[in-house]
Parts: sequence; structure tokens; C-alpha cells
Amino acid sequence: MIEPIFVLTAFLSGLAAMALRLPPLVGFLAGGFLLNVLGYDETPVLTLVAHLGVTLMLFTIGLKLNVRTLLRPDVWGGASLHMLASVVLFVVILGLLKGIVTLGWLASPNGLLAGLDLTTLLVLAFAMSFSSTVFVVKVLEKRSETQAAYGRLAIGILIMQDLFAVIFLTASTGKLPSPWALGLFALIPLAPLLRKLLDRMGHGEMQMLCGVVMALVLGYGLFEAVGVKGDLGALIIGMLLAPHPAAQTLSRSMFNIKELLLVGFFLSIGLTALPSWSLLGLATLLVVLLPLKSLLYQLILMRFGMRHRTSVLATLSLSNYSEFGLIVGAIAVSSGWLAPEWLVVVSLAVALSFVASAILNAFSERLYQWLEPRLPKVDESALSPSDRPIEVGDAEAVVLGMGRIGRSVYRRLTKEYGLKVLGVDSNPKSVKTLAEKGFNIVEGDAVDSDFWDKMLMSSQVELVVLAMPHHAGNLFALKQLRSRHFPGKITAVVEYLEEIDTIRELGAHAVYHVYDEAGRALADSAAEEAGIISRTQQLG
Repeated sequence: MIEPIFVLTAFLSGLAAMALRLPPLVGFLAGGFLLNVLGYDETPVLTLVAHLGVTLMLFTIGLKLNVRTLLRPDVWGGASLHMLASVVLFVVILGLLKGIVTLGWLASPNGLLAGLDLTTLLVLAFAMSFSSTVFVVKVLEKRSETQAAYGRLAIGILIMQDLFAVIFLTASTGKLPSPWALGLFALIPLAPLLRKLLDRMGHGEMQMLCGVVMALVLGYGLFEAVGVKGDLGALIIGMLLAPHPAAQTLSRSMFNIKELLLVGFFLSIGLTALPSWSLLGLATLLVVLLPLKSLLYQLILMRFGMRHRTSVLATLSLSNYSEFGLIVGAIAVSSGWLAPEWLVVVSLAVALSFVASAILNAFSERLYQWLEPRLPKVDESALSPSDRPIEVGDAEAVVLGMGRIGRSVYRRLTKEYGLKVLGVDSNPKSVKTLAEKGFNIVEGDAVDSDFWDKMLMSSQVELVVLAMPHHAGNLFALKQLRSRHFPGKITAVVEYLEEIDTIRELGAHAVYHVYDEAGRALADSAAEEAGIISRTQQLG
């Protein structure tokens, strides 16, 4: 059983972070350090919870991943170049610090810097080159931007880094996967059978249980049994299920349980080690070097035909160290490559980078707006096709967000009112599916300020409907429309009653609450079918 004090600390620390307008995960990290100071250790149950959270998170990433994303040059090329460049950068900087310590110009905590050799330098540099899959995906999901252009780029790079991690783990342990691992390729032709099984599960608890079985048993368990990293197995099983229409529904149904389990992961980071002041100083030094790692991301991504917003926001989301650094550190310590104190330093650096990155990403859009005029101009003709601005054409109405509500609005405006409608959605898979069904739809990120520069140039557009699933996205789109003096009408859909006043204050002409409108339409339809006359009709 998990310690009650762990649950209480996670809740109170998350609450404190929210009060300070910080992401709750910053509070969970702080809660882990607090528990560490109070003398608590990580328990087997907490470790299990943390591992389950990470495994289910990777499974849900796979459910939303298009394999072709990994084949894009900006993904595999960007990830490879960044890893190589950052390893060289950290080796050079840490080597210079060792030289300064050797000359006596700087004190070395516990002699750690002075004891660096080439093997130690390479291992540390490799550990610091990774960005955190768990942290980045959690930030993107919080903003509902995993399918935005920069979100897909960041996730693709992270998955490539996970593949590099598997290669390292295999090489460092000296143990090759079992010959039976070749049998894993049989999962590819078996994928249609897995999707048929998902077909039979419906939309209730059996669908979620089926997802858990595929992630933990067929994914993690099977891959571990043949000597391959289990987390990677969960990711691959998710990717095999991704083409199924129910994949998105399954991902949403598992969202809350995955989020709850990940609280254990962030607590466990803080419980990893109890630092001394000298080790904390060395970890802080590694965090101070983090902007150099971020600069490498930015410079490399700019070389692949990215718009500035895509490259800047992807860079900001990747500006952290990875929990994989802890795994590298543990293997290096057990192999005698690193002093045990380095594991404490790496643990602290990872945790501190999460805090710094959470604060940084809370202001990412403002940082982009400040940086954009200072970056070199981009030739639009040289942009990647997936990153080019969008023309509206002859559309008279635009629906932003083509989920279930957006599609209903689109059909109604087209069939009942005869309008030429353009649908916009950031999910390329949805765009392709709807285009094949005859929808006039384009791929676009409505929370991208550059997107708006060409989005509404046509004077024919009379109406914009904000039907995106996240309130923050609708608010951003509304602000962009207002700042560009859009002359037409704006209608927004909200999920929660408390969101109505906020969006009305920003100038929406009409706001509809999803459940109220559904209830009203259902009541009117039922009464009409029963021949009941409304009070308004009676008075009229």
C-alpha cells in the first residue's frame, strides 16, 4: 500500500503550485524533495506506480503517432544531429571545467570534477543530451497541443531519442536481446487482428481494460521477456493500434488514469537522492548550461525549413534534461564509470530542469513573440510543406476544430444555410480522413500566431466558429481575430459554465454551452414528438 503521507504531500504541493500559477507537476517535484528531507524513501509501490504511469503514457503516445512522422528529415535528422552536437558540447565544457579545477582556479565538490576522465565525460554528456518524454508530453497534453506542428515535431524527436536509449542500454549491459526478439516482427502482420479485437470492446470499461492489457502485457511484458525495453514495447503496440478509428477514444479514456499514475513518477524524482550543498551547486551548474542545449535545438531545427514559431516552441518544450539521465547514471555507477555522487548530481539536475522548463513553457508564447522579430527572416517558399501558411480561398464561414461538434456545425452551415465552409484542424490524421469524406478542410494550428497572418485574408468570410476542444485555444483564436479586426461574427462553444463569461468578455458574439444546448435540443425534439406545445408557443 502506498504511504498516505505521499498522497497528502502530492495533493498539497500540487495545490500550492496552482496557487502560484505554476503547473502542478512543479509542486509534485517539490513534494518529492520535501518527503526526502523529512526522511522518507521511495517505496516499491511508488516505484511501481511511477513505472505504470510512464508505460501507459508511452502507449497513449503511440496511439496518436503517425509512423511517417519519424521518417521526416527534421525528426530523425534533427534528433541525430542534436544528440551528436550536444554530446560534443558537454564534453568540451565539462573538460574545460576539469582543467580549471586541476589548475586550482576552482574548487571541485567532493573531487568530482577533478576525477573526470574521457569515459566519464562521454557518459555524462550522453545523459545530458536527452530531453524528458514524460515532462514534454505532459506539458503538451495540458495545452492540447500534441497534434500541433511543434508538438508533433517535439514528440517525434523524443521517440528517436528513446530509440537511441534502447541501443545504449543494450550496448552498456553487454547483453544482446534474446533470439526470440526477432519474433516481435510478427506483431506487424498481427496488427489487423489486434484492431479487430479493439473493435469488439465497445466504448466502456472493457475498451480501457483492453488498452491496459495491450500496453502492459503485450507491450511491456512481452518485450521485456525477450530482452527489449518494455516501455518501447508499449509505444510500439500503441503505434500498431494508431490507424484504428477507436485509437483516439481509447487514448482519451486512459488519460485520467495515466495522469494520476504519473504523479508517482514526479514524486519519485524528488525522492531519488538527498543532496549536499556542494552537489546541489554542481547540479545547478548543469542547469545553467541548459540554454546551450536549447540553442543547439533552435539552430538545428531552423535548418530544416521550420517556421520560427514551430522551431522556437519545440525548442522550449525540449529545454530540459531527461529521466533517462538517471538510468544512464545508475548503469554507469554500477559499471564503475561514475562515482556514486554523480547519480545524486544528475537526479538534482533533472528535477531542477523540470522546474525551470515548467516556468519557461508557461510563458512560451510570450517568449516567441519577443524572439520572433530578432530571428532571421524565413523564405516562405523554402518552408517544409507541413509548415506553410494557409489560404482560406472562397470560404464564407470557418470552423476551427473539426471534432464531433465542429463536424456537426460544418454540416449544418453547409446543408441548411448553403454556406461555403472551411474546416481547420491540427490533427493530420483527422484532416486526411475528413477530406476523403468530402469535407473542405485544411491542416492548421489555430494557436499559432503565424497561422493567422494568412488565415483570414478573404473578405468573404462572415462567420468563424470556435469549436476546438480546449478552452485556452479558443481564447487564443478569439484574441487573434480581435487583434486583426475581423469584421464578421464569432461564435464559440464551451464545455464548462465558468468559461462563458471569459469568452464573452473577449468579444464573442454568441457562446454556447455544449451540455445546455444538447439538453435543450433533446427536450424540444422529445416535446415535439409527443405533440406538446411550449409555453412560448401558447403565449404567442
